[in-house]
Amino acid sequence: MLRIEKKETHILNEKGIFAGIFLNIIILQVKFNNNQAAFFYTLRSRVNDYFKTSKIKSTGNFKLYAKAAILLSSLIGLYIMLVFFTPNLLISSILILLLGFVMALIGFNIMHDGSHGSFSTNRRVNAAMAYTLNLLGANAFFWTQKHNVNHHTYTNIEGIDDDIDIKPFFRVHHDQPKKWFHKYQHIYGLFLYTVTFFFWVYYNDFKKYFTRKIAEHTVIKSISLKEHIIFWASKLIHISIFVAIPMFMVGVIPTIIGYSAALLITGLVVAVVFQLAHIVEDINFVTPEEQAEVLDVESDWAVHQMKTTANFATKSRILTWMLGGLNFQVEHHLFPRISHVHYPKLNEILKSTCSEFNVQYVEFRTMGGALRSHMLHLKKIGRE
Repeated sequence: MLRIEKKETHILNEKGIFAGIFLNIIILQVKFNNNQAAFFYTLRSRVNDYFKTSKIKSTGNFKLYAKAAILLSSLIGLYIMLVFFTPNLLISSILILLLGFVMALIGFNIMHDGSHGSFSTNRRVNAAMAYTLNLLGANAFFWTQKHNVNHHTYTNIEGIDDDIDIKPFFRVHHDQPKKWFHKYQHIYGLFLYTVTFFFWVYYNDFKKYFTRKIAEHTVIKSISLKEHIIFWASKLIHISIFVAIPMFMVGVIPTIIGYSAALLITGLVVAVVFQLAHIVEDINFVTPEEQAEVLDVESDWAVHQMKTTANFATKSRILTWMLGGLNFQVEHHLFPRISHVHYPKLNEILKSTCSEFNVQYVEFRTMGGALRSHMLHLKKIGRE
């Protein structure tokens, strides 16, 4: 994979008059060290043997399909109750909070597996599940490139993994620029996380669309006519369903307040869950040297994933159900094409293999412990 950065150089003619723009393309090749390749080879063989011996598919099963039906039905039910049978203020407030929470869970359980092709063996079903993100207001086409390619392949590599690029409001590792307000980021962090989904829907997607860049150094692959149409149509459909119709039914002010509250809850839940996987203590970050053409990562790709990813609360069946297995983030990064319903079993295989090869494995016993580590990490990086 290549990192591509376009830099504009303004060209003047002999009279000093602007004559055009030349695009300098700087290519940074990322190379992983293969000295530890035996670890992943062994792990992958054991995982494949598990599915072969158990005679089960690595994609989703009836448990996932049932959960998807429950979550989508809950979204529809909450929407109908709020818009067409609007209860009193207290009940409406509770339902709005639930609506925001369910939207996040749809992202974790349905969209996420669908975008990775692990929801079903049917490609069309996977695509349909991935596009539930568009129903929620964001865009599956951009997400797939940002998440499946940049984040999963180059986890915690500065300038390529867009998930750790939350500047200027946050500083998440030593090599990012430091501002005076970063010493308070562990205090204002959770508050700012609430607006992340709102910005995702109404700013980040449009920024990617018009700049044609996924991350600072990654250009978007060509956007087809189909995806152009889906981008604009899905944005309009989302606004029509979640803004226009409610405004007509319950009024402008109640809609603005309720819709905003739902998106704030979605943003908080989504941001916290993803941050706990990669921005905690004892997790590595990699920064390419300025003007470098090749970045040599000292670890094998799989070992790099182990060093940059953490699990949490893997014994909690409730959290695993709600978070779509994202508390098993290590397994997800190593085997993104395997549905999250299989992660608990994969975790047993992973831990024994890590122990055998002396490979780092980071896990927090509880979600609260992971959140505490995240806050301590923000505090340390923000004040040092």
